[in-house]
Amino acid sequence: MSQIDESKVSRWDRHGREHVVRVRRTGVQRTIRCDTCGWRKGAQFLPWLKAEEHLAEAHQATVDPAGAQPSR
Repeated sequence: MSQIDESKVSRWDRHGREHVVRVRRTGVQRTIRCDTCGWRKGAQFLPWLKAEEHLAEAHQATVDPAGAQPSR
């Protein structure tokens, strides 16, 4: 039986809206899914980086809620 594990990448856009992409792992497979637009993709390597890229490109959400400011 495969273990299911899930984490998320959150970023805020310039209007103060939060956008979340969830990274789900089942065995060695990883799937990333955007809560905002429903975009979904399989990602074996660097799923969190791909999630950040989607948030920046599709939603202009680049502000990390952990306090790190985006570079310009």
